[in-house]
Amino acid sequence: MNKIVKGDEVVVIAGRDKGRRGKVKAVLSNNKALVENINMVKRHTKPNPNSGVAGGIVEKEAAIQLSNLMVFNPESGQGERIGIKVLEGDEKARFFKKTGNIIGG
Repeated sequence: MNKIVKGDEVVVIAGRDKGRRGKVKAVLSNNKALVENINMVKRHTKPNPNSGVAGGIVEKEAAIQLSNLMVFNPESGQGERIGIKVLEGDEKARFFKKTGNIIGG
């Protein structure tokens, strides 16, 4: 079970986007994640009339290391560390280490 999953709201704790928040679009297998409007890069794209791509300079999200992200806790208003508890029946749940609240979703 990953500590950061798709759909989590996260805070960037290192890098040029430090302090910004966004929603996780995807978690990649190489310990990286795609986050909405974080780590934006410009991609120079060739036009392709067969697939309907106009071409030009396109801005898109680049992957960011999971170690540079913390899950945002709406109760405290800041990013917090995550732990994993084993509940009854071998069911696992993520929780905020500071408050002990289980993360929904």
